[in-house]
Parts: sequence; C-alpha cells; structure tokens
Amino acid sequence: MIIGRKTELQRLEKIYKSKEAEFVVLYGRRRIGKTFLIREFFKTKPAVFFQVTGSQKGTLKKQLAHFSESFSQVFTEGAEMKPLESWEEAFKTLTKFIEAREIKEITKKTEEKIVIFLDELPWLATARSGILEALDYYWNHHWSRHSNIILVVCGSSASWLIKNIIYNSGGLHNRCTAEMKLSPFNLAETEEFLRSREIKLKRGQILELYMALGGVPYYLSYVEKGLTATENIQKILCDINAPLLDEFTKLFKSLFKNAKAYQELIKIIASKKEGVDRVSLEENSQCSPGGGRLSDQLEQLEQTNFIISYTPWGKERGAYYKVIDEFCLFYLSWLESSKAKERLADFWAKQTQKPSYHVWAGYAFEAICRKHIGQIIAGLNLKSAESISTWRVSKNKKNVEQEDLELLAGAQIDLLIDRSDDAITLCEIKYTQAPFVIDKAYAEVLKRKIDVFKAVTKTHKEIFMALISANGVKENKYSEDLISGVVTLEALFG
Repeated sequence: MIIGRKTELQRLEKIYKSKEAEFVVLYGRRRIGKTFLIREFFKTKPAVFFQVTGSQKGTLKKQLAHFSESFSQVFTEGAEMKPLESWEEAFKTLTKFIEAREIKEITKKTEEKIVIFLDELPWLATARSGILEALDYYWNHHWSRHSNIILVVCGSSASWLIKNIIYNSGGLHNRCTAEMKLSPFNLAETEEFLRSREIKLKRGQILELYMALGGVPYYLSYVEKGLTATENIQKILCDINAPLLDEFTKLFKSLFKNAKAYQELIKIIASKKEGVDRVSLEENSQCSPGGGRLSDQLEQLEQTNFIISYTPWGKERGAYYKVIDEFCLFYLSWLESSKAKERLADFWAKQTQKPSYHVWAGYAFEAICRKHIGQIIAGLNLKSAESISTWRVSKNKKNVEQEDLELLAGAQIDLLIDRSDDAITLCEIKYTQAPFVIDKAYAEVLKRKIDVFKAVTKTHKEIFMALISANGVKENKYSEDLISGVVTLEALFG
C-alpha cells in the first residue's frame, strides 16, 4: 500500500495514460521510497516492467551483469544471456525485444505500457561507462518513437540527475517530460504509515519520533509496536547495535563523492539555530570565497532536503541557510560526540531530563514547522500569505534612528507571515510538554519584539502575534492580550 504521495500518484497516472513516450526523472534522498513508489504503482497496471538497479561503486562488468539478469527474467523466461560488453550493446539488445513483432502486437492489443526503470542511474554511470551516450542515442532514435514506452530514471543524487539529465547540454537536453522530487512524509503521512503497521501512538509520541527520525519511511519502518517514542528512539538510534547508528555516514557517502566536505558544511550550518549566512560559511568552510564549489554544495544539500535557504524579511538579498533534516539534527546533537560505551539502555531516557534536550527539541520542532507551513496557515485561518520568512536584528543596528536604540538588545522572529491583507503575523515557535505559559516576564519579551520589529522595519502594516505550540497555550490575561492565534499539534497533523 502506498502511503501519501497523492501528488506523485496523480502525475504517474497522467504519465501512464499519455499517448506519447514519457521520460521521467525521479529523485530524492536515500531511503525515501523512490523505488517502492515506482514498483508499487506499475504493479497494478498492465505493463511490461523492466528494472535494472545500479550498485554503489560497482564495476561496469557488474552493472551489466545485473542488466542481463533482469533482462532474462523479464524477456527470456530466465534463459541466460551471453556477457554484455557495453551499455550500447545492452540497450541495443533491449530495443530489439521492445521492437520485436510479438511484443509490439501484444502491447498494441492490450494497450500495455513498456516501463524501462533505470534505478540509481548515477551508480550505473561508472567512470567511462558510456551509459549517458547510449541512453541519448536509444531514447532519441528508438524509444521516444514508441507511444507506449515510459522511461523512468531514478537516483538519490539529485545534483547528478539534474546536471546530467534534466540540464544535459547534449542529446538529452530538454528530453525529460516529467521531473519529480520525492520528499519525506509529513506528520499526517507518518501517522498513516505507522497505523498501516498497526502502531497506534498518540500524536505527541509520533511528534517525538518525527523529531528524531523525520519522515523517512525506511527509518520509520524500524518503529516497533508496543514501545514508547523514547524506547523506540533508544533502540533505533542509540543502542550499541542500533540499525541507524552509522546511517549519517552512509547517507552522505551514498549522495556525495566528497562526503566529508558536505558533512563538515552541514555541521557548520547546524551549529546556529537561527541559520548561517553565506559570508560566514565562506569564512568557516573549506571553500574559497565566491567560489562556485560552495554554491554547488549548498544547492545539492537543499535539493536533498537537508537544508533550506531563505532571505530574512525586508531584505532583497543575502541568503541564510538552516538545517531542517531532523535525523541530521539528532545525530549531530546526540550521537556524533557520544561514545558507544556511554549509550547504555537508558541513554536516551536520561538525555530527555537534561536542559540540552529542550534546546535540541526546540530546534527540531522549528524544523518540523518549516515543513508544515500550509498546516500553520490553515491553523491560523489566514486567507492569504504573500511570503514566509524569518526576521532578526542584532544589537546596535546602525541604520536605526537614535531614539529607537534603547529598543535594540537584539530580537528574533521565528516565523513571519507577510499577508496580502495589509497585515503581518509574527509567530513564536515553542515546544513544551505542557501548554505553554505566557507570564508577565515573557509578555514583556513579546511586546518588546513587536516594538523592535516596528521600529526597525518602519512597517505600516497591522501586526499580529501568533503562537505555534505543540500543546497549545494556557489561557490567561497575557495570552488574551497578545496572542491572536494558536497552532497546536492537531493543526500540524491536519
């Protein structure tokens, strides 16, 4: 059963019903469910389904052997083939069978599709393999001429597929007919996934799991029935033999050639809750200032959902970068520096009692909110949202008039929704186990944030303050006076 993926399923249905040949590029991070989606969708359709999967660091000989094995299973009832020497020969053999009279007559009569699924194409494309040249020739001169052919190329390395297929400068330029990016599950899809496995946890527990694992189906598949979120996190991530203990290293090695450089970059970005600007990254990373390599690395991290880039509200340029991958945040916060011998059976339970837990939880919850902007807007009953951003100002900002300087001890807005109805909603994001309490002291903090924002931005728009809190807010005179709307966990699951 395919959980979620409604948009992707609608697009695949349209592709299946197309009267022309289709060339689909599908990408997304490791373990996100790309192969599962394609196989499950076409399993229910009349189709000749041919799949060959690349092996990481596999030789050309090994990759071609995998092609031969798949080919014999689909087209020759398991009969062995002679060893193939090249991708040119492999695609030539495939084309002969596709264009054979028997296959053509069967598919024409039954309206079956022929699906060519090249899974993990970046791994199939070994050095000097010639696969792109062969793919170029056989798509342009043979496969694209058959209205019943659907070519799907897939991979975890989004940057490779975008560069070599979508933006190919040669014969494959502009040949892709559909581009699809598969993202992690949201909270509602995660709940549906767990329920499909007969795991019925309360939403607070699901949120705790999501804060550590994110919405990656493979990670969530390790969640066990009958265990709490704390117990599951211990078993999946923290035990000495935890299945995902080495996943951080494997994840980056599977996606990037220079994995250590990307790991170092994401560590730098994760070190700042409010995000890191480009200048700071150039100063602290191994990349040369203004060089294209840093831009490429940032773009690739964003394409694979590890980070987001944003420009603070009111600025026309000057990008900031922020880590939004929950698994990476968990690893960097708790596992990177801890030794295996320290992670006893109660390791995670003990961490949840420390002040550092609340710092991490706030960061992780904010990352989750970034992925549920639609649910937040709906939860606040907003009819329009022109832009979503953040805002912050440092001490002693020089461009503020002298009379406003007393306001500037620095201020930060977690989430800013600029509306088209001449208003701005400023959102505070808080993760607490109980309803959040706005006392007199915190009420003064919120008032000051509003005053600083007005003083620095000189905005004439109406300002509203909202609260995004997993467990809501305790009503009192301060909340009634300051808060115009509250987004709870129920809304985030909406």
